[in-house]
Amino acid sequence: MKTLTVGDIAPLFTLQNQKDETVSLTEALKTGPVLVYFYPKASTPGCTVQACGLRDSKEELNSLCVTVFGVSPDPVAKLARFSDKQSLNFSLLSDEDHAIADAFGVWGEKKFMGKIYDGIHRLSFLIGQDGKVAHVFNKFKTKDHHEVILAHLKSR
Repeated sequence: MKTLTVGDIAPLFTLQNQKDETVSLTEALKTGPVLVYFYPKASTPGCTVQACGLRDSKEELNSLCVTVFGVSPDPVAKLARFSDKQSLNFSLLSDEDHAIADAFGVWGEKKFMGKIYDGIHRLSFLIGQDGKVAHVFNKFKTKDHHEVILAHLKSR
């Protein structure tokens, strides 16, 4: 697993969101930076806390012209249920074959309760309008993920 680092060119992608609409990184970058956050599974406690923090920070992120994309291997229908239940106000993208997670270097071996399996590592990438990784967020708790991101954006 080779995770992207600052300065790397972000892999361009087009995925379906929770409304089964086609969403493109290229199009989103036209309006400003994009936060691409990878999470393991919709509707789990940690992923819910993380998503709700971003939901509640959406106005502030909008004021900084940042678009938010949450990416997981969940199918579109599951993303739709998660988004509806939590009233999420940003795009959740379905990466069922984990091709985008692979391209960003966040798909790999994980260990949980003695089991070893492949899955998504919880990382977030701020992609600048030039298409390059501007920052990698890898040190945060799900409950303060949005605060870490906002603090970084405000310090630039």
